[in-house]
Amino acid sequence: MMKHIDEAQRCLLCKKPFCSLKGCPVHTPVPDCIRLYREGRLEEAGRILFENNPLSAVTSQVCDWRQFCYGHCVLNVKGVPVRWYLMEQEISEAYLFSCELSRNESNGRKVAVVGAGPAGIAAAIWLYREGADIDIYDANPRMGGVLRYGIPPFRLDKKYCDAYERILDVPGIRFFASTEVGKDVSLSELAHSHDAVFIAAGAEKPAALRIPGEEKPNVVEALHYLKNPAGYALEGKKVIVIGGGNVAMDACRTAARNGADVRVFYRKTFENMPANPLEVEEARHDGVQFRVFLAPVEVRDGSVVFRDCENVTDPVTGKIATRIIDGTDQEVPCDILMPAISEKPDFGLLGGTAWKPNQWRWPETDENGRLSFEDDTPANVFIAGDFLLGPKTVVEAVESARLAVAGIRALLMPSPQ
Repeated sequence: MMKHIDEAQRCLLCKKPFCSLKGCPVHTPVPDCIRLYREGRLEEAGRILFENNPLSAVTSQVCDWRQFCYGHCVLNVKGVPVRWYLMEQEISEAYLFSCELSRNESNGRKVAVVGAGPAGIAAAIWLYREGADIDIYDANPRMGGVLRYGIPPFRLDKKYCDAYERILDVPGIRFFASTEVGKDVSLSELAHSHDAVFIAAGAEKPAALRIPGEEKPNVVEALHYLKNPAGYALEGKKVIVIGGGNVAMDACRTAARNGADVRVFYRKTFENMPANPLEVEEARHDGVQFRVFLAPVEVRDGSVVFRDCENVTDPVTGKIATRIIDGTDQEVPCDILMPAISEKPDFGLLGGTAWKPNQWRWPETDENGRLSFEDDTPANVFIAGDFLLGPKTVVEAVESARLAVAGIRALLMPSPQ
């Protein structure tokens, strides 16, 4: 039964669909799939979506639709954009839970995938279907990455992670759980024992607040909390979350749902928050309070000291910077402080290789995410996801995986001249 046929009938089936061409990072063929949906050909639509984006069942739920497809629908002119994401959820979920991964004959190639999160899952599926044998390495005991250990279950049911584990449990794919590349096995070893290495380990290294007192035991990194919320007794506690990104929203909502009195403090204003606006709204519905233009300057026993901030526009570049205003200290009671200001990958897993940094001190790559080395490490290492982009959305991680897979394909299976 098609639950959203009325919504599908509103689509104009544009010949130049902005929702796909401009709005969607993976360029989902929206009009084609809506046409199939109208005709009741859901399995065919599901196959197209899965081949284009193996994480479609997930991205259709956790995407910022207002920023992507929904926000680029031509019917936005009339204020009634088509809610394609509802149809995508219905189509993709049905396909995912019945999907069996198959491939052509093995091509004799062997690829190591480091990180079993969204980008790693997508790359493993694409490369396996093209005939490669895949070894997946992850520091966690189970697959899913941020989908299992970051996004809370009220936003994404863990059954989707389980489904990908089932799909990838096939001959030709091996999963090395609880294995840290850079410690348990070196990148150099993987690069020499595999035809290619794909790295998408995720941004799991929290940035420091760099203020006095942040080493106190009542300071809990939001990422660590989200990995195991049950390990923290927050009922009735005063919890402050620092930050305005999606990790901050997931942490504050999870804490609120576990009985805490939660407030989010952010140094800029709501318009500057990088979080999905839908998640900010949901956090408010969960009882989370927000205070903006405040930055922490000291952590004390039972409290945090904040100072007022203001946005300042550079007259030359036009960029907005945040200035902390001296003499505006205010002490706020707090039992648990959760910083969620930024995350970055742990480049330690590249240890033992002389990788080239770019001007921002991140690994230098080509347009397909291929790493550059100054030693004898084979030039067969590609990076994607947060390891390439920093903390971005799931759908952007998948698109970066597509580019890296294209690079691996060109390296291992070059077209005849």
